[in-house]
Amino acid sequence: MVELMYAGGWLMLPILACSVLATAIVIERAWTLRRSRIMPDRLVERIWRLHQEQRLDEITIAQIRDGSPLGRLLAAGLANRHHSHEVMKEAINDVGRQVVAQLERFLNTLGTIAAITPLLGLLGTVLGMIDIFKVITEAGVGNAAVLAGGISKALITTAAGLSVAIPSLMFHRFFESKVDRLALDMEEQALRLVEVLKGEREALR
Repeated sequence: MVELMYAGGWLMLPILACSVLATAIVIERAWTLRRSRIMPDRLVERIWRLHQEQRLDEITIAQIRDGSPLGRLLAAGLANRHHSHEVMKEAINDVGRQVVAQLERFLNTLGTIAAITPLLGLLGTVLGMIDIFKVITEAGVGNAAVLAGGISKALITTAAGLSVAIPSLMFHRFFESKVDRLALDMEEQALRLVEVLKGEREALR
């Protein structure tokens, strides 16, 4: 590995840095975007039970809000439960945009890494080929072994860049899809709570 780093030249350093950063982002997002952390099981049912028992005070709503991203959405609706259906939905939508932005944290960086590492690799190959042509100008093309070795070294950066870009792009698409699914499921849960509370208010009229 060290030999490849030296053979690829100085452009291997930013490619290596991108590799380390992409690995850190993938690990962090895989841990953060666990469904059990984002959407605790049966949270809506527990909130409804608290509501029926008249235990939904400000402290309890704050605990729900701090417990999970889904809890933030539900707490936004609960804080406006005495207002109209439209007000509750608007509050949930406002908080939902903030929650989704947090779930997408670092994904733009991962996508940028997937885009620039092949270009860094290509740049390294171009610079290596320029050096090879300089050698040809000075020594001619009589030594095929020297030329083959120089070309292989020039291609190292492209291989390294693609090795970082391909998994980065795959994980970027995977996490984007996962965030979309989580956002839809959280919205469904929040609207479910709104409909339940709205139905109860209408029944009491």
